[in-house]
Amino acid sequence: MNILLRGGTVVSGVNAKKQDVLISGSKIVKVGKFINDKDAKVVDVSGKLIFPGFIDAHTHFDLEVSDTVTADDFESGTKAAVCGGTTTIIDFATQNKGESLSQALNNWHLKAFAKSSCDYAFHMAVSDFNDNIKEELPAMFEQGVSSFKAYMTYDAMMLSDEELFSLLYSLKEQGGILGVHCENHGIIKSLTQKHKNDGTLSVGNHPKVRPSAVEAEAISRLLSIAMVVDVPVVIVHLSSKDGLEMVEHYREKGCKVYVETCPQYLLLDDSRYELSGLEGAKYVCSPPLRKKEDSKALWKAIKLGQVQTVATDHCSFTLEQKSVGLEDFSKMPNGLPSVETRGILLYTYGVCKKRISIEQMCKVLCENPAKLYGMYPKKGVIKAGSDADIVVLDPKADGFITKNTHHSKAGYTPYEGVRTKGKVVTVYLRGKKVVENGELVIENKGKYVKRDKNILDLI
Repeated sequence: MNILLRGGTVVSGVNAKKQDVLISGSKIVKVGKFINDKDAKVVDVSGKLIFPGFIDAHTHFDLEVSDTVTADDFESGTKAAVCGGTTTIIDFATQNKGESLSQALNNWHLKAFAKSSCDYAFHMAVSDFNDNIKEELPAMFEQGVSSFKAYMTYDAMMLSDEELFSLLYSLKEQGGILGVHCENHGIIKSLTQKHKNDGTLSVGNHPKVRPSAVEAEAISRLLSIAMVVDVPVVIVHLSSKDGLEMVEHYREKGCKVYVETCPQYLLLDDSRYELSGLEGAKYVCSPPLRKKEDSKALWKAIKLGQVQTVATDHCSFTLEQKSVGLEDFSKMPNGLPSVETRGILLYTYGVCKKRISIEQMCKVLCENPAKLYGMYPKKGVIKAGSDADIVVLDPKADGFITKNTHHSKAGYTPYEGVRTKGKVVTVYLRGKKVVENGELVIENKGKYVKRDKNILDLI
């Protein structure tokens, strides 16, 4: 039976208009005013906002890191995601040193298959690049992996400048795009050793070994390499005003660079590290939380179109897992749980606070990630022919965030008690109602999304 969503306001990156949406099977078949279909089930969504399903292009589920495994696997992580309105996630199939890309991709398929409650895709995180790996790149594109990840820090995953150059050059030949974690490894390592020598290893010192200059320097180095290769790149989880200014400097020189930031850098600041014990540990992530002035600069950058996407970098650990680093922050697994709260936080503190428009919210959560990562117009937009991934948001339903209603296995949320405006009440995944009245009603129906190459000209 067809489904007719009647009376809502359909949001795009261009406008928000009162329109009806007709769904047939897994697809949207018509969008417009006063649609009639005598055979359709009519759902009254008057007064509601109708978004395309949100896309979170930066999650880490079932990831082995820091001698442990993230609290959320694809089962719990995607349940949290879809309850928050995210209908597609892009996780990182991570290649271990000495491993082939095919092995890494197969490992992540096994982690996700039949467990996901939203659709999913993979970036390929490259930890070891050589001629043999280069030969595997065409096979990745054939299997729907058109975006890649590189790290400029972390011993187990970082690439050298030479490897970065070679990978970028190879991706230019293939037409893929690279997202990069930008931090200067040498400075972090030296500052960490200094704190060990001084015996100052409490959580409050975590941000001191990763100052914003560490991010800005790595961005400068990456973009210098990208300009030599003449290829676009993505800066993931940008956290600082210094980093943003470096991006703009290179854009003025003609570098094509896309930027992602995260809710934690928009809404939280480094005063959280002053909290005692495990309270401060909740916020240990990399890059670390910054100053309020950094958050202000990032909000402005979204408004000006300088930041293209807002993802979560959801990388969750229980407080028990984080406790191993209480006496030595360098041993603490880094990351925050936030995949369930991103949409409503951006609506509450972005749209309702008039920091950004509702159209800009749609761009950074839906349209831009779909275009950047080869899923548009299948995903990211409400139009005829697109997947019927739809979020119905009630702008009048105020609430608050609490771990007690969340689906992450982390056991906490960094936004506990935060008041919110609006609520995700209904979510459709490829035409199936999977969330109703904010509750998950169908689970484990997510499918793998084979992606095309990006559509950068449309961003």
